Amino acid sequence: MLRHTGIGVVAGLASALLIGVVVQATPLALALYLLAPLPILIVAMGWSHRTGLVAAASGTLALALAASPLRGLAFLVSTALPAWWLGYLALLGRTRADGGMEWYPTGRLLAWVAVTAAIALVVVVMLSSGDHAAYQERVQRLARGMLQLQLQETPSRGAGLDEDDLARIAERVAGLAPAIMATTFTLLLTFYLWAGARVVQISGRLARPWPDLAATALPRRALWGLAAGAILAVAPGYAGAFGVALVGAFAAALALQGLAAIHDRSRDKPGRTPLLIGLYVLVFLTQGVALAALALFGLVDALTGRRRPAQPPAGGLPPRR
Repeated sequence: MLRHTGIGVVAGLASALLIGVVVQATPLALALYLLAPLPILIVAMGWSHRTGLVAAASGTLALALAASPLRGLAFLVSTALPAWWLGYLALLGRTRADGGMEWYPTGRLLAWVAVTAAIALVVVVMLSSGDHAAYQERVQRLARGMLQLQLQETPSRGAGLDEDDLARIAERVAGLAPAIMATTFTLLLTFYLWAGARVVQISGRLARPWPDLAATALPRRALWGLAAGAILAVAPGYAGAFGVALVGAFAAALALQGLAAIHDRSRDKPGRTPLLIGLYVLVFLTQGVALAALALFGLVDALTGRRRPAQPPAGGLPPRR
């Protein structure tokens, strides 16, 4: 137990250090900053979720003492707790009647990734911005600055636009900002979970067998999260921002399901490899357009439920350890 605690402390300090290097404002520092959740995820899946919790606590304490309590709290909400929580869920399992293990389904895990991303994002925005009006003003100012910069680079795009037009566009961009950020955060958390699990698997410490990722399918009831987000999106203040973030997060999850469905349905088909390579190139080049198409395909796949595995009995999955 003492050894596991020591490993957790080291992982937490490593994660806090990766967060701290962002002040260098270099591409390498940004890349390291983006990898900050990995140490916590790795120890949570490779040792135990308790070790991951020690890592989360030690990293938070280190940043609170070295920088500020607010910085430590932001790290806890945006990095430490999401990494620990997803590592915990990934290793949930129970023993079946035949003696084998039934592990937490990847579809449910993907749904939790989306919910975690939306909650963490809105809490961090609240911590950093205070009241919602201040947040809106800051995002609109940022959006307007980016628009003006683009118009300076390509003046032809700004033909016929006056200050009022720029203000309206900036307001719309600010309204969509939670969805855009939540989409990005959901994709990042999914990558962290995959990368952390791969590292732990290579080390030989991954308790569960590697799942069939192509078979990933959101449970149909997870779509209620998308509906709830759409309803909340019209609410004022941070409630509306959370609704918009929830829509963006579940759109990203559905896009990943759409990608998984293509992988699944192209198994053993001729030309599968060129098809998948072309798909990933298209996603990279078109970005938002391809993600929107994949999200729509994922939504149809989730509604039809053709690839959905048999649901485990009610009552949830108790912790494996």
